Amino acid sequence: MESGKVVLVTAAAGGTGQFAVQLAKLAGNTVVATCGGQEKAKLLQDLGVDRVIDYKAEDIKTVLKKEFPKGIDIIYESVGGQMLDMCLNSLAIHGRLIIIGMISQYQGEQGWKPATYPGLCEKLLAKSQTVSGFFLIQYAQLWQQHLDRLFRLYSKGKLKVALDPRKFVGLNSVADAVEHLHSGKSVGKVVVCIDPTLSQQVARL
Repeated sequence: MESGKVVLVTAAAGGTGQFAVQLAKLAGNTVVATCGGQEKAKLLQDLGVDRVIDYKAEDIKTVLKKEFPKGIDIIYESVGGQMLDMCLNSLAIHGRLIIIGMISQYQGEQGWKPATYPGLCEKLLAKSQTVSGFFLIQYAQLWQQHLDRLFRLYSKGKLKVALDPRKFVGLNSVADAVEHLHSGKSVGKVVVCIDPTLSQQVARL
């Protein structure tokens, strides 16, 4: 990731979005982030986001068109559906869009339903843009070095970690935690404590 770019992160108050906005700021970029609700907007402001767009209070498309007329250089997208289509239309010349999920398409009776994006090739060609997918499991060889980097940044106080306040304990609560994610009400990383005795343990020197 270069410096001096405009970076957009969707669903930015979630488990990975919160890190994407901070890493983009640390790299010297202008960061724009979307979220739903005042609590999430407050979190993103505290993380140093330059422009928070709360889609419950503002129209994302209107804001992007008015405030960033030259388009967005790098987009970190995890929502899918209409959001992905809007992001494609907001990319700048030489813009790059990284798809890391599509949470809006995970639910429903039919399961994951493929979407279509008419004119996609023409859009990409006209502005020399790039769209790439990022599925974490296919980058397992890079996990350790990047986890080490994140931990170093956290240890130095350069990276904040926001955890959702709702408590999920035990393996049986995993489904509830996933539903909490899908509800759009989570703020920060949703954590499931598999061992219910963990919170009762006292650290020993």
